[in-house]
Amino acid sequence: MTAIGTRLFTMLRGRLIGRDADGRAYYQERGPGGYTNRPRRWVIYNGREDASSVPAEWWNWLHHVEDAPLQPSVRKPWQLPFLPNRTGEADGYHPQGSDYRGGLRPSATGDYESWTPDH
Repeated sequence: MTAIGTRLFTMLRGRLIGRDADGRAYYQERGPGGYTNRPRRWVIYNGREDASSVPAEWWNWLHHVEDAPLQPSVRKPWQLPFLPNRTGEADGYHPQGSDYRGGLRPSATGDYESWTPDH
């Protein structure tokens, strides 16, 4: 959920640039701002706030790489649908030995010898 300060700043100083397919709204400050003399750009998320969910068409615009957002391209058959970053969640990637995968891993091969201090 967007903070009340962000909502007020958006109402007073923001100009809607566009929306993406998932309903996120992209704004730009009406005048130049800050020490960089370029307008601030931000996104108001629709639902869960996750920066990894910003599509590539808007990422370059948000980071001032492009002056205008890219046109959404037609998805190729080999492209997978977008999934946000799942790190730290139960359905994220978990290597062998992770507690989410039972905590078991294959035995070490014979090339490892543990260190013990000399007494």
